Amino acid sequence: MESTRLQKVERLLQKDLGEIFQAQTRMMPGVLVSVTKVRISPDLGLAKSYLSIFPSERSDEILKNINNSKKSVRYELGQRIGKQVRRIPELAFFIDDSIDYLEKIDSLLNQTKEKSEQ
Repeated sequence: MESTRLQKVERLLQKDLGEIFQAQTRMMPGVLVSVTKVRISPDLGLAKSYLSIFPSERSDEILKNINNSKKSVRYELGQRIGKQVRRIPELAFFIDDSIDYLEKIDSLLNQTKEKSEQ
């Protein structure tokens, strides 16, 4: 069970990481990176961030670029939240493919619906 403090830090990280990625992707037209979920360890040492990347065809490439610039993202995050937490957590980024999964299920349901109507 998560404590209230952990939940507050997760929301803070989600908001600030979202703003950081929004600023970085302004230079790349047609690309949108949003932070869907952040999970932080109880000692506040590691933050796992789940990213939704549009277009999903370029998600692996964009995630690789984000992982390569992890130090600068952590530094910028430290500039934003340094007064609110004692230490800035290490960052780990993962692709949140739940939207793609939902679209696939939806299309399969539509196919079976069309077949049953015939």
